[in-house]
Amino acid sequence: MIYVICALKCEAQAFIDKYKLDKSKKNELIAIIVSGVGKQNMQDATSRVVLEMQSNDIILNVGICGANESFEIGELVDASEHRLTCVDNEVSQSDVYTLVDMESDGFLKATKDVKNSYIFKIVSDHFQPKSITKEFAKSLVFNAIDDINRLLKQKVKK
Repeated sequence: MIYVICALKCEAQAFIDKYKLDKSKKNELIAIIVSGVGKQNMQDATSRVVLEMQSNDIILNVGICGANESFEIGELVDASEHRLTCVDNEVSQSDVYTLVDMESDGFLKATKDVKNSYIFKIVSDHFQPKSITKEFAKSLVFNAIDDINRLLKQKVKK
């Protein structure tokens, strides 16, 4: 089973639409969970999933993030290859951060003993979070799903 945990309903809706999931938000291959925004919400939701996981299951945190202008809007970011800073509040301007989100630390704490755990973020803005609509966030995630699947297959083979 692949568990995908998103902070926002609009992020999760991209997976629900892509895989044509019903109200249960799962099928025999994938389950979608909405944690809510913030580290603690993510840690709590992820911890509940980890308790149910089998050893060969995979767990992902997928969502949008802010980034500096060296990243393109819509670019898929593998957190294992880039420094992602988890912040408590939205970042509107920054000379300090490269990539920011609000949930990754909670996910990492809850999955510290899980072999198949990954964080994939999609750049939604250049530190202008107020400009992001739910539909735009959903479209960014939807457009990245095939790339996430390709990356995931590469990682699981290793």
